[in-house]
Amino acid sequence: MTETYSGHKEAAMEQARAVLRSTFGFNDFRPAQEEIIRHLVNGGEALVLMPTGGGKSLCYQIPALVREGTGVVVSPLIALMQDQVDALRQVGVRAAYLNSTLDASTARATEQALLAGELDLLYVAPERLMTERMLELLARSRLALFAIDEAHCVSQWGHNFRPEYLKLSALHERFPEVPRVALTATADAPTRKEIAERLGLVQARRFISGFDRPNIRYRVTQKHSGTRNELLCFIRDHHDGEAGIVYCLSRKKVDSTADWLRERGLTALPYHAGLTKDERQDHQTRFLREDGVVMVATIAFGMGIDKPDVRFVAHLDLPKSLEAYYQETGRAGRDGLPADAWMAYGLQDVIMLRQMLESGEASEDFKRIERARLEAMLAYCELTTCRRQRLLAYFGEALPEPCGNCDICLEPPETWDATLAAQKALSCVHRTGQRFGVNHVLAVLLGKDSERIRSLGHDRLSTYGIGTELDATGWRAVFRQLVAVGMLTVDAEGFGALKLTDACRPVLRGERRIWLRKDARPARRTRRRERTEARGEAPGDTAHDPALFEALRGLRRRLADAQGVPAYIIFNDATLREMAAARPRSLDELAQISGVGERKLTSYGNDFLDLIRDHLRGPAGETAAPGTQTT
Repeated sequence: MTETYSGHKEAAMEQARAVLRSTFGFNDFRPAQEEIIRHLVNGGEALVLMPTGGGKSLCYQIPALVREGTGVVVSPLIALMQDQVDALRQVGVRAAYLNSTLDASTARATEQALLAGELDLLYVAPERLMTERMLELLARSRLALFAIDEAHCVSQWGHNFRPEYLKLSALHERFPEVPRVALTATADAPTRKEIAERLGLVQARRFISGFDRPNIRYRVTQKHSGTRNELLCFIRDHHDGEAGIVYCLSRKKVDSTADWLRERGLTALPYHAGLTKDERQDHQTRFLREDGVVMVATIAFGMGIDKPDVRFVAHLDLPKSLEAYYQETGRAGRDGLPADAWMAYGLQDVIMLRQMLESGEASEDFKRIERARLEAMLAYCELTTCRRQRLLAYFGEALPEPCGNCDICLEPPETWDATLAAQKALSCVHRTGQRFGVNHVLAVLLGKDSERIRSLGHDRLSTYGIGTELDATGWRAVFRQLVAVGMLTVDAEGFGALKLTDACRPVLRGERRIWLRKDARPARRTRRRERTEARGEAPGDTAHDPALFEALRGLRRRLADAQGVPAYIIFNDATLREMAAARPRSLDELAQISGVGERKLTSYGNDFLDLIRDHLRGPAGETAAPGTQTT
């Protein structure tokens, strides 16, 4: 009996490997995928935490294809289901979705296909899934599994909370024989615990694959009057003509930033809740289906984005937590190729976020947790050691050595003994009564002559004019870092007034020295070629023929446009780069390229081979030698 059961399990995994190769075009499972798939194929339940771009989707798609019945995928965003289904149909998977965008006849046809066992995967929003009509429909169908994507939405302590996710715990009661898997890329230990409890997956096996995204370069800069220009230079120097996302805190800033970037020649589109539904849908579709679009957005945009070739994510305002920052930056480089996470922040961000938090109606427990998360975010910004080590440590993961791929590793910041400056700053906050924001305090330190300072008598304070060794920018950096290290706090209810904390006492008494980082000047403009040489190739990337790669992208664009689907659904950039490096000359050779499955080989193989052959012949009709780049 045991041998028979074991043999059945291995046969199921052989089938899973065959699906991986023939359907999706990959020769090997990525780390952790195989064990997760083995567990689910054999009816186990799981909570899966895997970084964005780590291959989470295959962890439920392959078991759904191997097991009998239809895999039901709970997806939070209706607008993205179409692209997920399009991608599956491209590789021959019988996939569909049910949501409010379908007309009645199409919805009925999809329901009939489900009842007839003609679907491998069905995507449904949680609101629709938990209706009595949908549950009755599922009860009459053969189900392979339930996959709950973006499972962190169940956590009221995390980000992107979706109350309708709380109802999903009822699936186990209604369908006790159907295995469930919850998947997320972003959840610290308390959030994972809450997900398991709220979804009834406490006994489910947990698969935690780590948080590291080694292909993403992290960079933080301080806000200044030219921050927009610095962002523009960053995009033009490093990501000209490539897709990216720019996050802003307010709708007004989204609109103004998108307009400003467009006026300077970029294809930039706004996205926020103040736009009409049709405008948001149009802009999202263009971002997904066109090359080189920069989406300027509030955090209303991005969850579930499946676009693999987003080459950068920029933040013009401070995210509210490291969880949010990790998830938002994780939308870059899903294909494993080099990508950037660029952020500008200032003390005003902290004041604004604290005011938003304190003015909310949440419980005091919630506010306490959010304050701690904001403090962790601020501390990350002011690091003088490897950012990736700190980011991973926040999620309970250790990185033994500095990463070598963040701004601090690449350009270690200078530090200075700021003990005397800190004492002056802290004393001035105390002498002015802890009732004023940074602008007034630094004006006192600099000895500014103003009617307000004189009327308050602050020109007679012992700290008046004692800070002339630094300019206003220098003092802002001091105050910002004193907030970051917890010696000052910002009173959100007191219009941003700075207040002392107990942590500042040893510095004021001269018992502790404090070293702060010097603010770096905006990086000089660099040519794209210099940047590429400095970075080298990403993990798994291969030296390739740039001209051939661009020609392959052009063919991919034409094929995608003809079908009305995003270009990456045909082949992603990583697959095209491998083609441009390997230069296959036959269908058998093309089939060895990662991402080329049987269906795509049949549909597109000859088109891509013809282009490669034409490229290798060169303009004179002579075949180029292997390893030679043609022009």
